[in-house]
Amino acid sequence: MTANEMTSTMAYLTRVLKMPTIARVWAELAEQARAGGWSHEDYLSAVLSRQVADREASGTAMRVAGAHFPHVKTLEDFNTDHQPSLRRDVLAHLASTAFVAKAENVILLGPPGVGKTHLAIGLGIKAVQAGYPVLFDTATNWVARLTAAHNTGTLDRELKRLRRYRLLIIDEVGYIPFDHDAANLFFQLVASRYEQGSIMVTSNLPFGRWGETFSDDIVAAAMIDRLVHHAEVITLAGDSYRTRSRRELLAANTAK
Repeated sequence: MTANEMTSTMAYLTRVLKMPTIARVWAELAEQARAGGWSHEDYLSAVLSRQVADREASGTAMRVAGAHFPHVKTLEDFNTDHQPSLRRDVLAHLASTAFVAKAENVILLGPPGVGKTHLAIGLGIKAVQAGYPVLFDTATNWVARLTAAHNTGTLDRELKRLRRYRLLIIDEVGYIPFDHDAANLFFQLVASRYEQGSIMVTSNLPFGRWGETFSDDIVAAAMIDRLVHHAEVITLAGDSYRTRSRRELLAANTAK
């Protein structure tokens, strides 16, 4: 087979098999294989490894986009020195995403600005990288989504659709109170996920005050009961990162 024939054949085969990376790298890797004296097995492994790596990277990028994170924040960028109470072994366990496989939950509590959302996004990114579909939104937007589905008679369908996401992240519970109807919708979301899929919640309020947010102590208690049954509850403390940064900047400017 001539070089031109080989190129045409490889172009056809990789197109049929939907392997664009192999189409792009096979010739270059063949040159390296000849120069390095690779075995046939070494060459085949190198070609397939490049295809798999590109496919996984593409899949991760698609899942990150589909998760609708407001920003991309990683656990590696999280400054654990500012949270001495955060146990490193617990964070490492959560970063393994084993909790997603077990349909367990994560609750992050603490005042504004201590890194709850950063941690939630960072753990969500880890889940995405592990191949899990994730969906992120604020509590207010989750309620809006559920209300719209309820008003059009499609709530059951929406809850079923959301089950395809292995992890739902509900950010900022407690910042805006909800009425009784919204609280009931929120409860239905939590109940539909119970032991079926993971939920991660961030809240500025301790559990004892969730009744204020959901306008009903009984509904709040039932929701908390289901959330914490299989959950890691982490309470963060300290000053707001934003307040601390402004204070440090002010001090630096004063010292000049």
